[in-house]
Amino acid sequence: MSNTMPIKAQKDKLKTAALTLVVGVAAIGVEVAQAKESQPMNPNTASASSVSETLTARQQAIVPIAAFAAAGDMAKLNSSLHQGLDAGMTVSDTREILVQLYAYAGFPRSLNALGELMKVLEVRKQRGIQDAPGREPSRTIPKGDALLDVGTANQTKLSGGAVQGPLFDFAPVANEYLRTHLFGDIFERDNLDWQSRELATVGMLSALPGTDSQLQAHMRISMNVGLTAGQLRQLIQVLCSRADADMAGRATLALDSHLATVKGK
Repeated sequence: MSNTMPIKAQKDKLKTAALTLVVGVAAIGVEVAQAKESQPMNPNTASASSVSETLTARQQAIVPIAAFAAAGDMAKLNSSLHQGLDAGMTVSDTREILVQLYAYAGFPRSLNALGELMKVLEVRKQRGIQDAPGREPSRTIPKGDALLDVGTANQTKLSGGAVQGPLFDFAPVANEYLRTHLFGDIFERDNLDWQSRELATVGMLSALPGTDSQLQAHMRISMNVGLTAGQLRQLIQVLCSRADADMAGRATLALDSHLATVKGK
């Protein structure tokens, strides 16, 4: 989105995109059919969600948690965490998402969100609610050169090809950090599947103005790991109904741009 576009015009564009989503829900089936050729690339991807054209209650709950955590809205994050745990998310699920947040919104937002999760869990414990703990990763995360190799392989699988270009030629260390910290340290943790991680990432980026190109890239990655256009439209509906119209508008523009690119090939 152009930095020279007036703020009001930007907001109007986002709200129009969100409204278009609601009006155009009937067209989802066509996009879903076109997207069926995308297959999950991670063996840890939940098989039920890879063949379904709708998001489960648990998957839907991920979206507002990620969005409000990225936005730094602790009150709404608190409510969304309760809803997510009620929908079947484990303690590990929620914690993994909020740890992953640091790669997209920085450590301050991530640490604040983790602190809010601790408050929620304590309140639920006092109410006699026993939330499922979930699990830790099934394998040890490698270190050093082995971590870079694993992270590079994960990045390539998720992106659908080697990630390179002028930006990373100019700042190669940035890609090294992506490969080791994000796609290595985080995405190699198999106690949260890649579809869930991408739903969280899209939710986070939708809450952050100025991340249009990254958001569009993660629409592509989401479909690379088996999420369909229909499921991503439903994600946007969740943003619109449970979060914020501007967030939904940004996500709509990103998904439409990605689908137009795919159609044009």
